[in-house]
Amino acid sequence: MSTAVEAIYVFNQNNDCILEHVYRSRPPAPRTILPLYQRHPKPRPPVIHLPNVNPPTVLFSLLHSNLLFLSPASTDVEPLFILEFLHRIIDVFEEFIGAPLLANKIESSYDVVAQLLGEMCDAGSVCNTEPNALRDDVEIPGWMDKFLVGVGLPGNQPSSLSTGGLKQHLQLNPSTTGPAIPWRRANVRHTSNELYVDILETLNVTLAPSGRPLAAIANGSIAFTSKLSGVPDLLLTLSASGGKLGLEKAIELPVFHPCVRLARWKERPGELSFVPPDGKFVLAGYEVNLMPSIHDLKSWSNVNLQLPASVEVLKSLGPNGADFEIRLAIHNTFPGSSFIPQAQRPAFGPRGSGTSTPVFGGGGNATPTLQDVVVTVPIPNSVRSVIDLRASRGEAYFTAAESMVEWRLSTKAAASPGTATLRCTIVGPVTDDDTDHIVNGFHTDPTSGDYDEQQDAYQSSASEPAKLPNTKDKQDPQDQRKVQLNARLMPSSASLSFSVKGWLASGIKVDGLTIDTRKSRGLGEGVKPYKGVKYLTVSRKGIETRC
Repeated sequence: MSTAVEAIYVFNQNNDCILEHVYRSRPPAPRTILPLYQRHPKPRPPVIHLPNVNPPTVLFSLLHSNLLFLSPASTDVEPLFILEFLHRIIDVFEEFIGAPLLANKIESSYDVVAQLLGEMCDAGSVCNTEPNALRDDVEIPGWMDKFLVGVGLPGNQPSSLSTGGLKQHLQLNPSTTGPAIPWRRANVRHTSNELYVDILETLNVTLAPSGRPLAAIANGSIAFTSKLSGVPDLLLTLSASGGKLGLEKAIELPVFHPCVRLARWKERPGELSFVPPDGKFVLAGYEVNLMPSIHDLKSWSNVNLQLPASVEVLKSLGPNGADFEIRLAIHNTFPGSSFIPQAQRPAFGPRGSGTSTPVFGGGGNATPTLQDVVVTVPIPNSVRSVIDLRASRGEAYFTAAESMVEWRLSTKAAASPGTATLRCTIVGPVTDDDTDHIVNGFHTDPTSGDYDEQQDAYQSSASEPAKLPNTKDKQDPQDQRKVQLNARLMPSSASLSFSVKGWLASGIKVDGLTIDTRKSRGLGEGVKPYKGVKYLTVSRKGIETRC
């Protein structure tokens, strides 16, 4: 199985091919590939086999910012290799031409884009995908050249002066730059030295109707931002509840940036020793299994998962079974919170310009807060509408185009622990059955279309008390049939989205971030960079409750 890239096609939101770059062989043209890709129903998989193309082709696709990236392959290739290369292309494009990645940026910067694609892959073989290393090889036009070209005049300065040529004139002593590192550009200089660690965990939890967890996984990523001069050698220490064994159990399937020394991690789990690239990059990724042990699974529920909020769905309510209720339980408990009270924080001195080392904290002095709470309830397509949405907190609305009920709570509404409810009434499809002729709550005669006078009045007079249904009476067969029909229109699940700053579901924390002065080069004496850590847990419809 080869690892060769044949071509890269980029289409805009109007399905126009704005970029075509062929590396090897003769892949199908973009106008041939796109219709075959669009024939597949949505959601389209990232890997599609096209047997009707000569030769048979496997098409790899990736959507990003309304741009469609396609890469055809006529030979057996590693799927993850091609998909990872597409992700690297997007990251490099955003690094060089700016984020968000737009079609007009690619078209106006085609000279830079062509250089990047040529440097990243040569004749189908991927060779260099590190943005820091590409900056030394790709010539970026200066602002004067862009101005002269814009008015129709040739640039009077070589474009290499803005990058490679200028760096050659300003090259420092080689003894201070250290050895050549593929992921770090040479001669890095910063006036203020700073280090930032951002740990993000995304929850994917599935709960049974009884509340028992069927699956609970947290996917984490450690984003690192380095603004240090020279070639620094860093050591990042992670910890979790339970010590070393707890950390090994918490972090499963770790993946690292090439700069991380794997031998150090295997010898001492939790310690990341590396020479960072300049700027922001993803240092590591991991997966945490939040499921309990098999022995404790029977007694576990969504509360035992220690989630800050959970959702419960009650169906077939009301006399006709046309109502359903969403119960949102807000716990606002954050076990193992990364927040450190101010009184318990050791003093590292005041913040200065690249000379101080503040404490690692969980998002400042504020405690973790539940934010961006959204409950999404998919509705069957056969439902005409959802009416009478009554929310005890926040706002709720029904979107007929997407067949979805969305319930949003502000940060203030989600701050108080307790249970919030949302009750809704569904309106089913129109049928030809004589017993189902109901228009806006009024019964009609199917032959004449007149209102049935035998039905109760819409409003009772002030002198007559309202008639209450007798729950002891046997339910009418007609109502039983309505309940059975409405049961098919009830939602089958509900998803919960939220974000919490300063808290991680896995309990992982940053214990320290130090600089090895013996291995570092060109950093300068007595420099103590400013350090900061942020924790963020998000659920993007990741907590699903089935009903």
